[in-house]
Amino acid sequence: MSTLTKIMRKPITSAIVAIFVGLLVASIILVVAGYDPISSFEALIGGMVGKPKYISNVIIKATPLLFTGIAVAFAFRVGLFNIGAEGQYIVGTILAVIVGYSLDLPPVLQIPVVVLVGTAGGAGIGAIIGWLKAQFGINEVITSIMFNWISLYLCNFVVSLPQFHQPNSTSSYSINESGYTTLFYGMKNSEDGAEAIRNIPVIGDAIMRTDVNIGIFVAIIAAIFIGWLLMRTKVGYEMRAVGFNRDAAQFTGINVKKNLTLCMA
Repeated sequence: MSTLTKIMRKPITSAIVAIFVGLLVASIILVVAGYDPISSFEALIGGMVGKPKYISNVIIKATPLLFTGIAVAFAFRVGLFNIGAEGQYIVGTILAVIVGYSLDLPPVLQIPVVVLVGTAGGAGIGAIIGWLKAQFGINEVITSIMFNWISLYLCNFVVSLPQFHQPNSTSSYSINESGYTTLFYGMKNSEDGAEAIRNIPVIGDAIMRTDVNIGIFVAIIAAIFIGWLLMRTKVGYEMRAVGFNRDAAQFTGINVKKNLTLCMA
C-alpha cells in the first residue's frame, strides 16, 4: 500500500477533504449568485470569532451538538446508528425545563436535579429504542426517526399547556435562576462582583459580555469519559465486541441484548 493511499484512508483526511469540497461548492454558488466568496467567508469567520459575544454564542450553540455527537458516536462504536439523538435531546430538554421551572431549590441542588432529570429523559428514549432492537430486532434507524417526531410533538404539547406556556409567545417559561449555569452569573448581577470581573486583566470585559455556561466543560469531560469507558473498561470491551460481531460476542458469554440497550441510552 502506497503512502498516499494510507494518508487518504485516515479519518482526518476525509474530514479535510469534506471541508474543502464544501467550501468549493459554496464558492461556486456564491459566484453564480454574484457575490464575492472571499468577502463572504471573511464575514462568516468574523461572525464567529470577531467579538467575545460572537465566540460565546458559538460555544453555547455548539454545546448541545457536542452532547448529541457523543451519543451518536458511542452507539456507532457498538454497531448501531443512533438517528434518534435529536429526539433524546428534545425530551431531555423539555423535562429539564419542567423541573427547572417547577422547582426552586438552592443552586447546589437545583442544577444537579435539572441535569439528572434531563439526562434520564434522553437516556430513557434511547433505552426504549435499544430494547426494541435487542428484543425484537426492530431496525433502530426506523424507530429512532419515529421517536424524533414523537418527541417533537410531545414537546409542542407540553409547551402549549397553560402552566408552562409563556403568554403572548411561542415558548415556555424559563427555568428559575437557581438552575442557571452561566459562568459567574451571580457575580455579574451584583455591583461588587461585576466590578471584580472587570478588573481581571485582559479577559475581564470579555467575560462580562459573554453568556458561556459550564455545559461546554461538561461536554468535554463527557467525551473524555466515554473514550476511557470504551477503551479501558470491561463494559467498553463488551460493547465493542458486540459492535464487531454480535454472534461471536454472544458465544463468549457477553449479554448482547443488555449491551444493545445500554449503548443506545
